[in-house]
Amino acid sequence: MKETVINLLDEVELTEPIFIEALPGIGHVGKLVAEHIIHELGATKFAELYSPSFPPQVFVGEKGIIEPMKNEFYYLKSAGEDKKDYIILVGNTQGLSPEGQYHICGAILDFVEKYGVKEIFTLGGLGTGQHVEKTQVLGAATNEELATMLEEHDVKLRSADGGIIGASGLLLGLGLSRGMNGVCLMGETPGYFIDADASKAVLNALTHILKLEVDVAKLEERAEETRKMISKAQQMEQEMAERMHIAPGEEDLRYIG
Repeated sequence: MKETVINLLDEVELTEPIFIEALPGIGHVGKLVAEHIIHELGATKFAELYSPSFPPQVFVGEKGIIEPMKNEFYYLKSAGEDKKDYIILVGNTQGLSPEGQYHICGAILDFVEKYGVKEIFTLGGLGTGQHVEKTQVLGAATNEELATMLEEHDVKLRSADGGIIGASGLLLGLGLSRGMNGVCLMGETPGYFIDADASKAVLNALTHILKLEVDVAKLEERAEETRKMISKAQQMEQEMAERMHIAPGEEDLRYIG
């Protein structure tokens, strides 16, 4: 494979679909949200993306079954109160290098542009490096109108203290030159485990904005597992801090993915 390719699995007609990106990142926050929506609303896969810019490895799934590194496109037609169409991007990897990220994101935008995408929602986690008492959803937008919309939905605007790394930021930045606008929703997360609590917060914000009805019951179950993991992690951190005479969470690990 010498270049990024997108294999179309099914021909589908969509009307100015909203594009949702949720590739793996910090705490797998966005990925959990998108996969939950896909499952609960019965989205259909219609294309797969493969690239030599992905890591040189394969993903080993359940029962030892190997899967290639790939991104997958799903669609929903006439979903939610507003009866809108959606394209949802998930996958098991992102581009390995800066050049690869640009190349892959360009290919993704070329693909969704053909379906008339004008609006993008990217989902991810905001890593804190320490326990989060109550998950807050932060956001960033490509224009003031969308930024105001986020605030009206109780999403706190991200201050100018960092960037949005990876596809979640790059798709928004590159989309601007194509007449696409959008927002990034980020759930605060410690960043060192799969965080269902942060995913639930982002899911609630996203579905409220888009007027989608999605059952969060299974995410609730995952959130309970996450709380137990947090408790165990805190105990381990405290024990290590006592041995090394350092304050828990002393290091600053803030970043977005």
